[in-house]
Amino acid sequence: MRDYVQVGNIQVATALYQFINSEALPGSGVTNEQFWASMETVITELTPENKELLFRREELQKAISTWHKENKESYTFESYKTFLQEIGYLEQVVDDFEVSTENVDDEIALQAGPQLVVPVNNARYALNAANARWGSLYDALYGTDAISDEDGAERGKEYNPKRGEKVISFAKDFLDRAVPLEEGSHRDVEKYVISSGKLTALLSNGKNTKLQDAANLAGYQGHPENLSTILLKNNGLHFEIQLDRNHPIGKTDQAGVKDILMEAAITTIMDCEDSVAAVDAEDKVEVYRNWLGLMKGNLTETFTKGKKTVTRSLNSDRTYTSLSGSTFTLPGRSLMFVRNVGHLMTNNAVLDQNGEEVPEGILDCIITSVIAKHDLLDNSNVKNSSKGSIYIVKPKMHGSKEAAFANKLFNRVEDLLGLERNTIKIGVMDEERRTSLNLKNCIHEVKERIAFINTGFLDRTGDEMHTSMEAGPMIRKNDMKSSTWLQSYEKSNVNVGLACGLQGHAQIGKGMWAMPDLMAEMLKQKIGQLHAGANTAWVPSPTAATLHALHYHQVDVPQVQNELKKSISNLQDKILEFPVAENPSWSEEEIQQELDNNAQGILGYVVRWVEQGVGCSKVPDINNIGLMEDRATLRISSQHMANWLRHGICTEEQVVETLKRMAKVVDEQNAGDPAYRPMAPNYEGSVAFQAACELVFKGIEQPSGYTEPILHRRRIEAKAKFAAEKTTK
Repeated sequence: MRDYVQVGNIQVATALYQFINSEALPGSGVTNEQFWASMETVITELTPENKELLFRREELQKAISTWHKENKESYTFESYKTFLQEIGYLEQVVDDFEVSTENVDDEIALQAGPQLVVPVNNARYALNAANARWGSLYDALYGTDAISDEDGAERGKEYNPKRGEKVISFAKDFLDRAVPLEEGSHRDVEKYVISSGKLTALLSNGKNTKLQDAANLAGYQGHPENLSTILLKNNGLHFEIQLDRNHPIGKTDQAGVKDILMEAAITTIMDCEDSVAAVDAEDKVEVYRNWLGLMKGNLTETFTKGKKTVTRSLNSDRTYTSLSGSTFTLPGRSLMFVRNVGHLMTNNAVLDQNGEEVPEGILDCIITSVIAKHDLLDNSNVKNSSKGSIYIVKPKMHGSKEAAFANKLFNRVEDLLGLERNTIKIGVMDEERRTSLNLKNCIHEVKERIAFINTGFLDRTGDEMHTSMEAGPMIRKNDMKSSTWLQSYEKSNVNVGLACGLQGHAQIGKGMWAMPDLMAEMLKQKIGQLHAGANTAWVPSPTAATLHALHYHQVDVPQVQNELKKSISNLQDKILEFPVAENPSWSEEEIQQELDNNAQGILGYVVRWVEQGVGCSKVPDINNIGLMEDRATLRISSQHMANWLRHGICTEEQVVETLKRMAKVVDEQNAGDPAYRPMAPNYEGSVAFQAACELVFKGIEQPSGYTEPILHRRRIEAKAKFAAEKTTK
């Protein structure tokens, strides 16, 4: 039994109660008594509505499943769409409007750039992400496959000059494209100076030249005749040419360039949701404590790197001299959002007046907001929002009524904390089918506080499959990306966002590049998200953010968006084309290949989640390619296997055999981890293996196909089991 403190009519886990009273509330302007009384009121008043929204999800799902069963032979698109309208799944579209969000920071409203998502319960990762506002281009190129190993340019333990030459050549090409000179190339520069407020480059042929666009020069460090840093700006993003002729790299460069420092992760989402395994009060306190450290600026993490002990903290702002001679600063850190959990899960950290677990989304909103208030009150040596806003991303909402509920919750929390209305901004994740189809209505419900929309095709695919589970067997996973519904969904998100006036008020984002080791391929592909109209897109690491920043220097996103606004179309009908395979003719080998891929991915992720509490990690796939996995990838894989089972593409015996065989593969892939517990051969005794089986065999029963109910229950089981084993030893 967990220890609780009775506070009014609610019970609060002692660990959370002590954290709130002794760490989160002091300096917030809210007394302990005010906070707990107001929390009880919010919980009591909003929990019934939260439950009703979840009941409505299940009600609609049952109706859709029944309709598919009854209309398999007589299906027509027109009858299907009419049915969805009649049951309220497709909403009556609101009149045209434009959002009116105010006090949005420039990083969201005006700048286009990369975005990181990181589990906030991992302090080291969180600090790395916050500090990824600036990243070394030389390091990012040298340490990844963005630079090929060909022609003697292999990566190794010692510095490879040939590889270094390739890095410098790449960087000089970037300078020539982003900030070209009137004459010659940056390769030819022997010295940079600032004269009469302009950057002058002395070329190796003895000529002086200037930037083609003098406005690219934003400032500098050092003396105009002896510069240490040249600050440049292009398409709203900054970068530095760093100069030092005594540096090991700088002394090999005729201009003394030692590095190009890129403004990279403009924004970061500190995640309490999909990348985090937080199942009880102790876990939630760890999540909230790190968020508090970020908001108060005092979060540190000490770790061993090689033979050195390193202590990491938040970077300070960067100071420069302007062209007029005055000084100015640029933020040294990403602007931070916090992603709360959705409406579905409850948590035992707080029990309501009936002794039932409280909706976790309500807790997250209240607690992450009171913590973020410290930033508004300047209770920190670093600043997050210069405009006095709190940014909360709200995931996994289904339709406009759930968006309206989130808006009501935000209103109540603002009142609880004494904040002006719409201080708390919302990011709406467009990752559920009802939201995609009714996105305009969803945005309308939060039109005064919206600061972000984003597509997440993995979760969205999971919901697509679950919603249309009874329509037939789904196409193979790799074919989903080229399917009509998905391409239309991605395009529609941008269309609706632009039509609702998000440009200049909010981010329109795209999803994650999930292969952190394949940076050369990312550089080829991810620029497509900018051409699609996204002014931010997710990357898996600070290094990836530095490289993805190159795309924003190549593409003027506001210009792209202006062109897209001229030809906005309604894609709802195409989004409704569910991805069912017509008369599938897959071979036995193709079916087994799909099952192997799904099973290995499920097991590789679940075993770390359930038995080690790791919510996001680089998990090797069946081909040993490292993929960034979170619950979204698990949702699609488990739903896909459940769908093929439902329609007889495979058998239960075949799935069990596949899971057991793939468990051995995953065990081998994790053999070097001393904390790892093998799943084979004692499959019955492995909590992780049983969780994976349950995700597949009970996948149809799971609400919206979500994995959290099973994962949370199994993680709690594993914690208890391992604690008991430790006690008996």
